[in-house]
Amino acid sequence: MKSNEISSIENPVYTVSQLNREVKELLNLHFLNVLVEGEISNLSTPSSGHIYFSLKDPKSQIRCAMFRSQQRNLGFVPENGLQVLVKAQVSLYEPRGDFQLIVQAMEQAGDGALRRAFEALKKKLAAEGLFDSESKQQVPYLPKAIGVITSPSGAAIRDILSVLHRRFAFIPVIIYPVAVQGENAKYEIVEALEIANARNECDVIILARGGGSLEDLWAFNEEIVARAINISKIPVVSGVGHEVDFTIADFVADFRAPTPSAAAEHCTPEAQELLQYFKLLENRLIQQMNRILAGWKQTTEWLENRLKQQSPEQQLGTKAQRLDNLELRLNQVLQSMLDKKNTQLTQMQHKLWQQEPSNQIDGYKMQQQYLTERLIVSVEHKLDGLKQKIVNTSQTLHAVSPLATLSRGYAIVTELESNQIVRSARQLKQGERVQTRLAEGRFISKIEIIEND
Repeated sequence: MKSNEISSIENPVYTVSQLNREVKELLNLHFLNVLVEGEISNLSTPSSGHIYFSLKDPKSQIRCAMFRSQQRNLGFVPENGLQVLVKAQVSLYEPRGDFQLIVQAMEQAGDGALRRAFEALKKKLAAEGLFDSESKQQVPYLPKAIGVITSPSGAAIRDILSVLHRRFAFIPVIIYPVAVQGENAKYEIVEALEIANARNECDVIILARGGGSLEDLWAFNEEIVARAINISKIPVVSGVGHEVDFTIADFVADFRAPTPSAAAEHCTPEAQELLQYFKLLENRLIQQMNRILAGWKQTTEWLENRLKQQSPEQQLGTKAQRLDNLELRLNQVLQSMLDKKNTQLTQMQHKLWQQEPSNQIDGYKMQQQYLTERLIVSVEHKLDGLKQKIVNTSQTLHAVSPLATLSRGYAIVTELESNQIVRSARQLKQGERVQTRLAEGRFISKIEIIEND
């Protein structure tokens, strides 16, 4: 095709930058979050802190970039040849037109697969209710026998037996030996749980092993083990790994202990504590018996007193005392009535004295004297007010009077013949006589010089 034929096609013409930009936007829109597994190669770690590498498999490879801000939760150091799983956004590096992945998170492929399987099973069993606290069985305080499902040669069984012997050596321990690691471990654990339930020779089961990696502990993350724990009629206490290790068995078990030793401690009471508890019960029993005996003694004394109170002599004395009390109350009532009548008589005499005409006349006289004094005071007060008003008015009048202005050094000039006030020099003529009034006296002057400012 000739060049003129290309330009004749009705399609938009892109610059290289425009095409790269639109391809990048298209990739970002349709491949926002993808999971890609592969082997790290061509790893580069410049001083900026960003990581640049390629992910490859036997047939292909792709460039990757992981910026420093996305590396906070990275739990390992990336190396060439390491198999990883990345969560990334598909993108394009515009300046070179390179197809690449912008990595947002990265984990090692092997451990990550186990972790995803762990989370998936945990979510599934939780939805079925295997972790619900309502379905958990109570671990007995003082079991008749304790079953232990663990490896007979590991450190966990030695720790468990040591703790049980120290805390309460009289409880029998039944060991159900199993493998705690490897492909057959899950089947042996399930079989041991079934045997312990079938024999019903213990009151609680300890399921334990020492610490290890996620892969080492994987037998306790198997679904068949979780379901065997769930259907166990005997309470199961899990003590798997260290305190930071969590397995599916821990969530399903009736009680999760952080270590095998802690599981043994939870299943047994401290012998010394139990002896102290028995001593406490003994003291409580003695106190309760003493309270009961004291109660019976008090009841006996009360019945004896009642018997004495029912005798004829006692009743006669009671009746005589009641008669004395009635007589005393009658005298008190009569005296009270007499006092009340005397009070009423006094009040009536006082009212009658108040109505006597001579007392009323004296009252009117006192009232007249009081009103006269009030009238005099009121008239004097009124006169003082008027006097003050006259003084204030006089002061105001004096303040606006022309004489007051003259007293401050001013003068009033009038034409001698017309007696008109001179307000401007233009009213005057040379040789004209004028009269000037001062604050004290006046004088007549003749105009010699006139200046108009």
